Amino acid sequence: MALDVETIRSLPKVVLHDHLDGGVRPQTIIDLASENDYTRLPTTDPDELAAWVQRGANRLDLVLYLETFAHTVGVMQTKDSLERIAYEAGVDLAADGVVYAEVRFAPELHTERGLSLDEVVESVHAGFDRASAETGIVLGVLCTAMRHQARSLEIAELAVRHRDKGVVGFDIAGAEAGNPPTRHLDAFHFVQRHNFHFTIHAGEAYGPPSIWEAVQYCGAERLGHGVRIVDNINFDDDGEVQLGGLAAYIRDCRIPLEVCPTSNVHTGAVASVEAHPIDLLKRLKFRVTVNTDNRLMSNVTMTSEMKVLVDTFGYDLTDIQWLTINGMKSSFWPFDDRLRIINEVIKPAYAEALAG
Repeated sequence: MALDVETIRSLPKVVLHDHLDGGVRPQTIIDLASENDYTRLPTTDPDELAAWVQRGANRLDLVLYLETFAHTVGVMQTKDSLERIAYEAGVDLAADGVVYAEVRFAPELHTERGLSLDEVVESVHAGFDRASAETGIVLGVLCTAMRHQARSLEIAELAVRHRDKGVVGFDIAGAEAGNPPTRHLDAFHFVQRHNFHFTIHAGEAYGPPSIWEAVQYCGAERLGHGVRIVDNINFDDDGEVQLGGLAAYIRDCRIPLEVCPTSNVHTGAVASVEAHPIDLLKRLKFRVTVNTDNRLMSNVTMTSEMKVLVDTFGYDLTDIQWLTINGMKSSFWPFDDRLRIINEVIKPAYAEALAG
């Protein structure tokens, strides 16, 4: 079977690393800016706005990449705005063939107009509930703290407080260099002590030391991006792979890597998709998952990310199935439900596609 875009879109997919404020529809940004008297948009034409954001994001530097979020966050300051954006995110992901998604956002960024942290989370969950009821997609929330701020424990407590109301885990994000994850040990320890889940952005803009801290000091269950683990992998004179101690540990423990190929190019983590370590990591049997990161900023979908891997590395249906099952196995959704989605949704669809 030819793996064209429509074939890939029709297959079930899983995304673990998708930012709510990085996937807003351009027209929605414009609508909400008008409704909420937000006057800083560079244009009110949706195509021009999308192009502007994508030009700004593709500057090969994580800090510059993050600057483009000012406008999406700027219109995400009311209950109605948050619910609409969450609903549309769920609908858009479902239309792309995603059957399970963990979508993350930083509640502390959405309180400029007086919303409480709880109201922010409740509004997003309401939007996700509507999308799930309408499309059947399963959606989980990840509450993210900003690593350059001092509210991580507060956000960790928020995540745990909403653990039975749509939140599946905790995360930290933001500029990696100069903001090590160990600054937030109290937050990670709080989550651990409550038998809850967390992932950490590490190994994107900063190398193995960031990954090492995230895993060995903080106890990360997953690594957001994690691609710089390749810096701990070498080749001997005969071309044989030699894993450093950290890389070996990550692989041995099956710590999932939330890899976002196109975004990793845009933030300067890798030079190109062709040079991306995802294929090496996959061949070495690391627990690799494929993700979108920011659908608007990087102009991607799960379908387009899989298609890029098909075109660049020659991946076939078996490879896409492996990556998809990796994602579902690595999710923070309850174990029985993970197995149900794998065995009743993902595997039958790929078996049918392979048979056809």
